[in-house]
Amino acid sequence: MPLLTPPVQRSIVVIGKENTGKSQLIAALTGCSPYSSNFRGSTIACETYVRDGMTFVDTPGILYRSDRATTQAALAQLQIHDVVLLVVKATHVDEDLADLWPLVAGKLGIVVITFWDKIASSGFTHSVVRDWKQASHLEFMPVNARNLTRTQRHEIVASLSAPSAFPYQWQPHPAGWRIEPQPTILEHPRVGWLVAILLLFLPAMLAVGFANRFAAIADPLVQWLIKPLIDALTGLLPLPEAMLIGRYGLLTMGPLLFVWAVPTVILYALFLGTYKASGLVERITVALHPLLRPFGLSGRDLVRVMMGFGCNVPAVISTRACSSCARKTCISAIAFGSACSYQLGATLGVFSAANMPYLAIPYLVYLTSTTLVYTRLIAPKSARSLQNSLMIEHRTFLERPRLVAIWREAQGTLYQFFTTAIPIFVAITLIASVLDEWNLLTALATILHPLMGIFHLPSDAALPIILASIRKDGLLLFAEVDTLSVLTPLQILTGVYLAGVLLPCLVTALTIAREQSLRFALILMGRQAVAAMVFSLVLAWAGYWIERT
Repeated sequence: MPLLTPPVQRSIVVIGKENTGKSQLIAALTGCSPYSSNFRGSTIACETYVRDGMTFVDTPGILYRSDRATTQAALAQLQIHDVVLLVVKATHVDEDLADLWPLVAGKLGIVVITFWDKIASSGFTHSVVRDWKQASHLEFMPVNARNLTRTQRHEIVASLSAPSAFPYQWQPHPAGWRIEPQPTILEHPRVGWLVAILLLFLPAMLAVGFANRFAAIADPLVQWLIKPLIDALTGLLPLPEAMLIGRYGLLTMGPLLFVWAVPTVILYALFLGTYKASGLVERITVALHPLLRPFGLSGRDLVRVMMGFGCNVPAVISTRACSSCARKTCISAIAFGSACSYQLGATLGVFSAANMPYLAIPYLVYLTSTTLVYTRLIAPKSARSLQNSLMIEHRTFLERPRLVAIWREAQGTLYQFFTTAIPIFVAITLIASVLDEWNLLTALATILHPLMGIFHLPSDAALPIILASIRKDGLLLFAEVDTLSVLTPLQILTGVYLAGVLLPCLVTALTIAREQSLRFALILMGRQAVAAMVFSLVLAWAGYWIERT
């Protein structure tokens, strides 16, 4: 009996500019989830979808004339694949074809025109597409990627099974239409930036607020459930006991992670997934760019810094989509001023325990202000140049986000959190348990006791600051009754600020080292420590002088 030969798997690279609906098109076309994951704002890893003998490689959106790592990754994928699914927007079809055609000339493939629902479909528009088909001998298919019909799905798959060559010399006859979405209050010259800031901070505030309410209810229940296990493990050898149920043991710190941090990350990912699926992120990006350019950041970069309020790991990874002159500055801004779910939750917990929740306002104002000053000092001149305009293709259309689109945007952040951040959390917990069992943390705190006086802080503040440099929930040690009873509001504000920004947590630092290099991570940490101490001294002594007067 002859052996059956498995069908040949055709590999197709999907190429297009940002916000052309590539990911949405392929997800609708295949009905499959990708192997890798998206990040808010753009696809930053080449994703793979497999269906019916075809492998679709969804590349990051090409930002024309950009040196971003994501654009380079898309072009690299184009070099190693022979079959191309070129995606262009109907609203800017002339520009997209002119820019992208030279990249795909000589390859085999088809062209899909998305956002067809945004133009007035008529005999003229269909005749233009028909003329392109006849002149190029290539398949052009106009679709609405959000509502791909079964017939369109079959036609695209059939055309990709027998693709034609993109001709080298062909110049498409201009369609002549260009459609821009209606402006909103975000485009208002006077108040647009303010609305953009409010919209950007809203998900963080809502996520932390809802998550903290959930945690306040769930934490006592979880502690009650694990108490029998903790009692059963009591009496082990000193080191295993410390690693499991010690002050920083897995069972001791685990509930803190899954009860307090995980809900924040999930909610924040869903909120920003909604922003991305609706097109709101791109509108916010453009509105904030003029405000941030003097500080060496772009509107895109601020969105990534705000991502860190959910989890710093996907925020740092998402900087692959930054330009080369701004990426390191953006990473530094995330490490310094992006209060992750641990840090923000712990900070609010300390203020609440001290019956001073109002301290959250001056804390966030001072954190934001010093982050901008710090960024301005370290940003290269090229990033701060007035000639450095934001590289974004067009103002995006606002859409009613669908649940499937929101989940597709959010799952990348959650994937990185659960596969990268949590394993590092477990490793750090074990290391901290060993150091605590050997009394090394206490010894280090003792050495630093005299330095606390420089910041007008008591010696007891040393241990929370050390632990916050390892894991941001170390800030919660400020909430101990004995510590809070001797601290003034200014000291609480100074101590929490210093502990929060002195160093990025180890999870963030390791991610930065992996994304850039160990040398860059060490330089960043040293530079950040110096800046944090200077800003903390200004806060402590200026506040002390004001209190005295």
